[in-house]
Amino acid sequence: MTILSIKDISKSFVNTRALEHISFDVTEGEIVALLGPSGCGKSTLLSIIAGLEIPDRGDIFWNGVSLRHTPPHLREFGLMFQDFALFPHLDVYANVAFGLKMARANSEVINERVREMLNLVGLSEFSNRDVNTLSGGEQQRIALARALAPQPHLLMLDEPLGSLDRNLRERLVVDLERILHQMQQTAIYVTHDQEEAFTIADRIILMNSGHIEQIGTPQEIYSDPATIFVARFLEMTNIVPGVIHELDGKRQVFTPLGNFPIVSSIEGNVNLLIRPDMASLDGKSSVVLKGILIDSSFRGSNRRITALCNDIPLTFEFPSLIILPNPGAEITLDLDPSSALKVFPRQ
Repeated sequence: MTILSIKDISKSFVNTRALEHISFDVTEGEIVALLGPSGCGKSTLLSIIAGLEIPDRGDIFWNGVSLRHTPPHLREFGLMFQDFALFPHLDVYANVAFGLKMARANSEVINERVREMLNLVGLSEFSNRDVNTLSGGEQQRIALARALAPQPHLLMLDEPLGSLDRNLRERLVVDLERILHQMQQTAIYVTHDQEEAFTIADRIILMNSGHIEQIGTPQEIYSDPATIFVARFLEMTNIVPGVIHELDGKRQVFTPLGNFPIVSSIEGNVNLLIRPDMASLDGKSSVVLKGILIDSSFRGSNRRITALCNDIPLTFEFPSLIILPNPGAEITLDLDPSSALKVFPRQ
């Protein structure tokens, strides 16, 4: 069931267009990630949803009711920021209880809710701790408990893990996803990190320069990027120019790398994307690339290679245990054209 509707939101600051015709819906219990580079409008959009900024045009609806004239404190939305903004003069209990006290809940309800939230984030023994003595990960969990305690209609998280080191971020984003889904908490999660978005989100809204490039599940966006920008943002850099023609009754894209069969209604000049994870060395495909292996780097669970194919450097990823030739040797890459190749119109 749709619970939040963003309708044609636009916003400018002086001569800068921050948002342009933004529209999407959020269903109850769904986690939606606003993903994109810095300056694309993610945080501005979050501020408008929270009521901290007023849009130039458009509206926001909660359960079909406009929020245009509803002040932030009456929207009953929760906010969690990158710096956590814990109150340094209050202990853990008082921080988590803060929103409940502002809502004038009675002490019995507050005690039970604080206990429940601390247990949920795995810090049930921290009630009397000074927040200034907590680690970054512990502070993040307490900030989440505080945000969830008043049972907000919508929880908005603005780069909540941005100040933490990468290893801690990778662990905590999994915990966040588990806790939010366990609570069936409707949430909007702002990030510039695609791995965070893929881990936590049911759907992703990928933004660029104030507009939406693509909306879809993590799987949909990764397997079928809608634009060249989306592909490049997801670090798919194997993009080469080509022209689509028919040859022997079959559509093919003619490129400096050779000719490839393609299923597309696009005509004329195109850019061909070759997915970095869709090559193999099994020798079973009729579509192959031949080149010289110029680099191979170990990345833990995978190995990234760069091959020079017809003087064009291409990057591919393989399982880390795969046996590769030595740099400088010839390599033959088998492609699955049904999933490895995609074309975009070229201006």
